[in-house]
Amino acid sequence: MRAEGQAYINRIEAALALVRLSLDWERALRRLDELNARVQDPNLWDNPKQAQAISREQKTLETAVNTVNEIAAEMSDAVEFIEMGEAEGEDAIVEDGLRSLSALADRADADKVQALLSGEADGNDTYLEIHAGAGGTESQDWAEMLFRMYGRWAERRGFKVETVEYQSGEQAGIKSATLLIKGDGAYGYAKTESGVHRLVRISPYDSSARRHTSFSSVWVFPVIDDSFEIDINPADLKIDTYRASGAGGQHVNTTDSAVRITHQPTGIVVASQQDRSQHKNREIAMNMLKARLYEAEMRAREEAASAEHSAKSDIGWGHQIRSYVLQPYQMVKDLRTGVVSTAPDAVLDGAIDPFISAALAQRVTGEKVEIEDVE
Repeated sequence: MRAEGQAYINRIEAALALVRLSLDWERALRRLDELNARVQDPNLWDNPKQAQAISREQKTLETAVNTVNEIAAEMSDAVEFIEMGEAEGEDAIVEDGLRSLSALADRADADKVQALLSGEADGNDTYLEIHAGAGGTESQDWAEMLFRMYGRWAERRGFKVETVEYQSGEQAGIKSATLLIKGDGAYGYAKTESGVHRLVRISPYDSSARRHTSFSSVWVFPVIDDSFEIDINPADLKIDTYRASGAGGQHVNTTDSAVRITHQPTGIVVASQQDRSQHKNREIAMNMLKARLYEAEMRAREEAASAEHSAKSDIGWGHQIRSYVLQPYQMVKDLRTGVVSTAPDAVLDGAIDPFISAALAQRVTGEKVEIEDVE
């Protein structure tokens, strides 16, 4: 086998091993057998909510298992094809086989990400909050750049994007904003983006053209429905109304229709100015609060979550997950996985899937790497 072919095989096998680890392969096969039996039960739909959950789990697990088996079988066929060509001295056959392995390696890398979305809320829609850090206009402009980046990323993936809350900056940019991203797996893909993002550039707001460092935080939490039971004591809530600002048409600036809810025991704050109706915005904000509380409970069960949660409390040095350097050189570097891009313009235009894929894989393997930040 040529080195080129062996490299493709190694990529495919690494992707399949990661998916098997993520699924807990033997347990997943047993669970799939159980689910297949249950979906054949004529009494299953006596409880529609439970039936939907079982059907959804069965479909997700069956897709993941079938994908692994199909890729493994196609790799075996391609290897056999190449070996036959090598034995007969037919270079054309070998080249065809190598092309098949190359395409299969690309497919394995893409499909492994989908298979890694095995969390209980990974298939849900998601909220994505952005908050500017200290630094006034610089950080607020950076927050707006992130706002655009995630909107472009979501559109690239075919997700639907809505702006739930938008607080304009004092001179430029935004103080905060919340996106609602709708689509299958939206939360699962976006969840690893939670953390502090650092920008280094020559400031367009500095007449001396000095280099500035800015920080903004991102917080991702899933949209949940009534099947998730979250108890909220009304006495724990502080509810404020205010005049909306920013994107949303002329009407948003004329009435106190926006709603902000503070959950006093946890300090969680959510806000909505998505609708013209204060009543509707209150309903949206309550749903967001339930989602945040659910996400906090879910993260408490994950060891990695505690570090990310503490990182959000301090938007600054030592807490960032990714650095974006625009001057004097160009680089985007993930400080958890070490993934690097030398095309920050493309990244800021939404090309963040390589960072997401690596971070999802790291959650499965638990591998920690020492990454030196860029300056």
